[in-house]
Amino acid sequence: MENWFEIGIITKPQGINGELRILPTTDDPNRFQLLNEVHIKQEKSITAYKITSTRPHKGMVLVKLTDINDRNTAETLVGGVLTIPPEKALPLDTDEYFIRDLIGLDVQAEDGQPLGIVEDVFPTGANDVYTIRDTEGKTFMLPAIKDVILSVSMESKTMTVRLIEGLRELAT
Repeated sequence: MENWFEIGIITKPQGINGELRILPTTDDPNRFQLLNEVHIKQEKSITAYKITSTRPHKGMVLVKLTDINDRNTAETLVGGVLTIPPEKALPLDTDEYFIRDLIGLDVQAEDGQPLGIVEDVFPTGANDVYTIRDTEGKTFMLPAIKDVILSVSMESKTMTVRLIEGLRELAT
């Protein structure tokens, strides 16, 4: 279950009938409508629940689970993380990657010079931004655009990039 995807966090109950308010942590909140089961991870336990209904609500997703029929029971799940197995993940388009698969990739310049590793990924709306920790321990940012990210190989765990002039000099 360590390879499972996190898709949301339970923030609070909604109403008195056990419905849960979920903060989506997935790119596509509509994906909840495609699920019939979810696993909720709480501290050291993981429990499977059948989903009976989902609906969007003010940037959140309201989810009703089988056997969660009142507000008090729903309260016990607050803070829980909704997870799904990899086979339930939405398919990716060409040149799309799961953030968790990008973290730790070796980054090299187009001439093969090692630049560091991908440390983090920040979605910005227009494009993601990758934080790279270089071989000296400094970090710099790369925009995830075609002019900069030339290729990604999950097989060799490498990302080949074209550095924009002056970008690396901004490393902290």
